[in-house]
Amino acid sequence: MRIELDKDADVVYVYFKEIGEGEVDKTISLNDSINVDLDCGGRTLGVEIVDASKNLPASAFGAIVVA
Repeated sequence: MRIELDKDADVVYVYFKEIGEGEVDKTISLNDSINVDLDCGGRTLGVEIVDASKNLPASAFGAIVVA
């Protein structure tokens, strides 16, 4: 598992595995801030959190790799 932060976009992405080109088959939006990427078998590949500075506790940012 890998977690990356794009400071400019204020987005955190949690990778449950490395995602290859075209591997994401479907993205489900849980709400305005959370999107889940799935493969063709319905397995979760990763989770995107937009407006991360508003939607995550400050303590979460210590473990994140800045992209």
